[in-house]
Amino acid sequence: MGLLEAFFYIIPGIFVVGGVLGLYRTLKRSSQISRTWRHGRTAEARCLRSYTRTSGGGGDTSVTTTLHHVYEFTTAEGRVVRFDEASGRSTVVEGDFVTVYYLPEHPEGATSRPPAQGRLAVGTGCSVAFFVVFIGFALAFIVGAHFAFSAADGFAP
Repeated sequence: MGLLEAFFYIIPGIFVVGGVLGLYRTLKRSSQISRTWRHGRTAEARCLRSYTRTSGGGGDTSVTTTLHHVYEFTTAEGRVVRFDEASGRSTVVEGDFVTVYYLPEHPEGATSRPPAQGRLAVGTGCSVAFFVVFIGFALAFIVGAHFAFSAADGFAP
């Protein structure tokens, strides 16, 4: 196997690994939020800070801005917990009080998103579909490259 052939296996292989990791993280976070809504507790949290984080914008790429909120609440056991949540509601500003949902065994994974199992299922389903197609294309590329290199073995010296 030459360097060029290895390149056609390694790069798509990295894409497959990245897709599997993205799929895992998506399913894990979705499961955590769903469990929090179904079996968790609620508490009143105060928004300590809100800020935006931008990414992209290099060259001809678009800029993406994500709104973050930092919340602080006290668990039923008396523990003070502070957490940062991305993609929050734009109507929540510093000093506002919101209801948060948390699991007693993992209060750092709290969320201020109101329960919406249907919306969560649709969002998770779309993300899973994207990652499955992404992984499928990378695997198809690897298989196609394998057949192409196998067929070319008889032609080139």
